[in-house]
Amino acid sequence: MQHTTFSRRHLLAAAGSALAAIHTPQVWAQAAPAGSRTAQGRLVVVFLRGACDGLSALVPYADADYYRLRPNIAIAAPDGSASTALRLDNTFALHPALAPLLPLWQQGVLGFVPAAGLPAPNRSHFDAQYQMEIAQSGKTSAAPGWLNKVAGLSGPATAALGVGEANPAILAGAATVKLIPRGQAAQRTGVLANDKTRQALLDLYAGNDPLGEAFRLGAGSRMQSAQELSTEKMAADSRRMAAMPEAAAAKVDGALAGTQAQNAQMLAASNGAADPVGLQLDAQHLGTLMRNDRRLRLGFLSAGGWDTHANQGNSTGQLAGRLGNLATGISQLRQDFSEPGDVIVVMSEFGRTAAENGSRGTDHGFGNTMWLIGNPIHGGRWHGQWTGMAAGNLNEGRDLPAHHDYRAVLAQVLRGSFALPDAALATVLPGASWDKRLDSLLRKA
Repeated sequence: MQHTTFSRRHLLAAAGSALAAIHTPQVWAQAAPAGSRTAQGRLVVVFLRGACDGLSALVPYADADYYRLRPNIAIAAPDGSASTALRLDNTFALHPALAPLLPLWQQGVLGFVPAAGLPAPNRSHFDAQYQMEIAQSGKTSAAPGWLNKVAGLSGPATAALGVGEANPAILAGAATVKLIPRGQAAQRTGVLANDKTRQALLDLYAGNDPLGEAFRLGAGSRMQSAQELSTEKMAADSRRMAAMPEAAAAKVDGALAGTQAQNAQMLAASNGAADPVGLQLDAQHLGTLMRNDRRLRLGFLSAGGWDTHANQGNSTGQLAGRLGNLATGISQLRQDFSEPGDVIVVMSEFGRTAAENGSRGTDHGFGNTMWLIGNPIHGGRWHGQWTGMAAGNLNEGRDLPAHHDYRAVLAQVLRGSFALPDAALATVLPGASWDKRLDSLLRKA
């Protein structure tokens, strides 16, 4: 039988691996103002890394310039068939791959801001993503993420959870948050699963110093999360298999998993976010943990693979596949986040060019669609300014303008779901201002 000897170097390396995926919840002292109808709401942010093409997701089918600029990749105007867009109103339609979200629009809980973005164009994925995550334009040095700030300002019953990314900038800062890995890895405890390794690490960090305390809290949090998710999965699998004929159950087991490889450019633009094929499972994990711990009122997910420079497709193709997976993930989130104050925000660092390029794709743009889902949202309609796609109305003659600062959209949500006053909004979203054109975004009390 082989025996393993642990040196301090090995223990420190194992500790580093374990701590990379462990952040512990913490609460803070300043209470949010009372009296808001949705003061106990929860907020989930889904970040689409790589610049999702909002003009394919929310299709301006009534605009002839849309079809002039995109002869090969435009989504056909609604005619009731499966290959055309799904009509929302006289201006916009949904990509057919987003059909699972149509009921949310019809129920009045899904709305859009079709032309939002950074205050000024920034066509670098990394800079634009970082600035959106810290809610400060033009800043490249280290700064806390805006979701981290919200956690710190929203009272003693608020903590944040991130699923998938090791250290997303949006959650970085003084307020400690809880992070779990993507996919099935969240159901496992990593090096902590080994009894000897776990005990050796706990012995190593047995002191009362801040690092030791943080490790012990983090290890306990990771073990608890993995146990919760594993228990939930076993129960769900039992229910699913019990409802299936034996042959069908075997077929489902054999068909699980299988991810598509992405090219290096798309992986880089995604900045560590995985393809949305796994978003539904991550959404399930987020919902389970936030349902079990009511202190978790802030959630973060991401999905990559949106940098469609070539062969983007139209009603079918690579973008359609990703939008279909995204719709499944958002539908899953809506199941778990449908309480009176819950809001889901879907955003991307910038849009894509109004015109298709020579490779039947799109390049880096500016303005883009922000999606908002929840009972507080005045859904079944879009909000803000839309000026169409005529050449004279485009930014630099090539992209949608960003008529609305994305932070102004976030301010509406934070005021409604977290009752943040002006001073708190100025702290969370420095440099932003209130946009009265978006005052219809949330329902009135």
